[in-house]
Formats: sequence, structure tokens, C-alpha cells
Amino acid sequence: MSRVVTAGIDGSQEGLVAAEWAAGEARLRSCLLRLVYVWKDTASPAGIYAPDPDIERRAAEALLNEAAEHLRPAHPDLRIETQQKSGSPAEELSGEGARSELLVLGSRGFGGIRGFVAGSVSLAVLARMRSPLVLVRNRSGREAAQTSDRGDVVLGLDLPRASTDALAFAFAAADRYRCGMRIVHSWSLPPVYGMGATDVVPTLMRETANQRREEMTVALAPWTEAYPHVPVTRDCRQGHPAQDLVEASGEAGLVVVGLRHRDAPLGSHVGPVVHSVLHHTAAPVAVVPHD
Repeated sequence: MSRVVTAGIDGSQEGLVAAEWAAGEARLRSCLLRLVYVWKDTASPAGIYAPDPDIERRAAEALLNEAAEHLRPAHPDLRIETQQKSGSPAEELSGEGARSELLVLGSRGFGGIRGFVAGSVSLAVLARMRSPLVLVRNRSGREAAQTSDRGDVVLGLDLPRASTDALAFAFAAADRYRCGMRIVHSWSLPPVYGMGATDVVPTLMRETANQRREEMTVALAPWTEAYPHVPVTRDCRQGHPAQDLVEASGEAGLVVVGLRHRDAPLGSHVGPVVHSVLHHTAAPVAVVPHD
């Protein structure tokens, strides 16, 4: 089976930017780049206009060819394949992602606010994914120029149950990009040790800080040994995980977060840390699902 990086495009500028990022990633991984467009093939009740499937197919083919030609000047040696599918975009894209090393999608910008909002399709795909997904924001020209040099890979580390999948993804990315790694973990005392426990709080804070630093050392040991040439900065602090990770990601080339799926009656949800990173980080965000 061919190794594949898949990018979902939809005719938007966000989709094209995601395809550009995916092309660079496919080149570094020595993978095939597959551009996928999904058009909705929905039956309509009698008397209601429905799009002509032949017109939809021709439009999809033109869009895919245009995207491929846009990428080839910068990546002349990259193998590019195009594919159009009909059906539910979320279901089809998540299916393609499961058959790929990586799925890459675009995200809408907030406008003047530094951050992005994942669209409904991206969020629906994320809820289904059991393999890595990268969401790429469409940056302005100024932002693109400011981040033309790739920054470090920033990883949000959950302790004590550190995700080996997220660690493996992040260290492999830093190795490919020849950049450093910044590991961020924030902790807080349980509420029971808040008001009324002023005598024991300093001791508990020292003990908790030491414990979390030890847990971080144990979690990172196999990866620092496997990737000895990747510089690692460790940021283990008392604080708010979502806020601290977003702040640490300001100059990042890639942000990596693990996603532990928790199926709920109303569907899968991403949790506050992943949610904040997706909405307030300018860098591409890799979400790595794990059990």
C-alpha cells in the first residue's frame, strides 16, 4: 500500500492553503499527496431542483486539476493524485483519513483576531477520526511572512497518562523539520486544597510540582533517547492547561495535542484544551486521537 498524505479541498482559499501545507508534509515524508474533493450526492423530493451529478463531477475535476497545477511549481517531484467522491463530506474525508498517514483540512479565520475556527465539516471529521488530523489556518500575507521560518513543535502533554501516540507524532515531526520541541504541561491543586488550607498549600504545591516533573521525565525518556538530536525544552508549571498551551504556541511551527475520545450521548467532544487550541492558535494544529 502506498504511503499517503491526504488533503481535503472544497474550492475555498482555506482548502488551498491546507493543500499547500500537505504538499510540504508529503514531500518531507516521501509520500504520495492525494487531493480529495467530496460533493454531496443527495436525492431531492419530486419537484425540487437537484444538482446534475455530471455537472458536479466536471466541476470537481476542474477544481482538483486546478489545485494540483497550483502545487506543482513548488513541488515538481511530488507525486500528486486527485480523487473526487460523492456523499457526506465528513464521512468520506474521515474514511480517507483512516487510509492515510495524515489527513489535512483547512480552517476559517477569525478575521482580526489571531486564531481560527474549525468549520462544521472539520469538526465533524474530528469527531470521527481515530488517526492524526492537521487543521491549517488560512493566514494573512503578513502572518505568513512572519512565520516563513518554521518554529518549534509545541506539544501539550497530559500527565500522568501521557499519550505515546502524541509523543511519537510530535518527536517525529520535530525530527523531520530539524527544529526543537517544547513540551508544555500545566497542573493545579484540587479545589479541596484551596480556601482554608493555607498552612498545607505551599507543601502540596512543592510536592505536586516535583511529582509532575518526575512524571514528565519518565514520559519523555524513551523519546529523547530515540531522538537525541532534537532539542527539548520542558515547561512544567502550575497554571491553566488551555491558556498556557495557547500562549506557548505563539511562535510554533506546529502544535500537537492528544485527543482522548469520550463518546457521549450527544456525540464525541474535544475537551477544553483541544477546543481552545483550535480556536486561538495561528499555527497548524495536529490532533492525535488516542484511547
